[in-house]
Amino acid sequence: MRYTPIAAAISLFVAVSASSSFGQAPHTVNPQAAELIASGRTALAAGDLDAATDRFEAALAVDPASTQAYLELAEVSRAKGMQGQAIKYYREAQERDPGNLAAISGEGAAMAEKGAVKQAEGNLAKLQSMCGTNCAEAAELASVIARGPLPKVQSAEASAAVAEPAARN
Repeated sequence: MRYTPIAAAISLFVAVSASSSFGQAPHTVNPQAAELIASGRTALAAGDLDAATDRFEAALAVDPASTQAYLELAEVSRAKGMQGQAIKYYREAQERDPGNLAAISGEGAAMAEKGAVKQAEGNLAKLQSMCGTNCAEAAELASVIARGPLPKVQSAEASAAVAEPAARN
């Protein structure tokens, strides 16, 4: 009996503090991170993929919750031909913003480029259910799926092994 008021107070505190995270305002972008993202986009447009990566990673260091920085890192990874890494970044963006159409479309495009067409078609179906067939993200993903996977990159060692038997003949 003596502990009932204390137990009630503790349970009330736990209930209120546990539910407070559901009503939080959406993430506001840090101005310094936004500046770094803009600078990274400029570097990406100029073809300087390493500088773009540096800027986007710096933006994440300043603002770890930046969905846009993850999306930009994914784009740089795709430009470098690193679709697996791009998929990882797109999934990070989706964890922060599950309804982000660009992240769903980009992940599907990276999957299609990697050869995982069935999974990419799953992303396309998800996009179409969210925004219809007329949204730009769904149209872009459909075109990447239609193009098919990127050609496989062969290492120098594998190329030499293939060329060596031909040279013996």
